[in-house]
Amino acid sequence: MARYIAQIIIAGTQVVARAFARALKQEIEASQQAAQRLGNAKTRSERLANQKLGLSLEEAKQILNIKNLSKEEVEEQYNKLFKVNEKTSLYLQSKIVRAERTTRA
Repeated sequence: MARYIAQIIIAGTQVVARAFARALKQEIEASQQAAQRLGNAKTRSERLANQKLGLSLEEAKQILNIKNLSKEEVEEQYNKLFKVNEKTSLYLQSKIVRAERTTRA
């Protein structure tokens, strides 16, 4: 009887150890990917903007549909997109606001 209990305890411990190792591996991979995303930002201000607003400069440019970072073009696209989505989607408006703030940083 004691032998069976010992086998059950050993089997349970192995299952828990494998699950813990798998979770640890996934967490390490996720943190490496996050570090790589932050490392791709060229300047300190870009890294801070990425952390604060959750958008990279490239993502912000795609959202606003701009190629250059001229102040006039950013403002024009921001106003246009914000008004278009005024009654339809608060989510899209929030993405547009964050994109505009990212381009200012």
